[in-house]
Amino acid sequence: MPNNEKLKKQIIYRATHRGYKEMDLLLGSFVGKYIDNFNNNELEDLKNLLLIEDNILDKWYFKNKSDNLIPNNKVSILLKNFKL
Repeated sequence: MPNNEKLKKQIIYRATHRGYKEMDLLLGSFVGKYIDNFNNNELEDLKNLLLIEDNILDKWYFKNKSDNLIPNNKVSILLKNFKL
């Protein structure tokens, strides 16, 4: 299995098995829609975004509270503008 496909599988799993239903739904839907459109660098950005704790992502996405832990890149901008 190429590294790219292995990384995609890891990302999909991490996005859908977070232990926080709202984040599972949001991130799982986002990843399902965009993962095949991302290049290797964007996949790495997505992987790193998924390492951020749910409570930080929740405040940033749902409550519009800025956080320095959220990188400003194409992936985070797409996620911020993503609607279920």
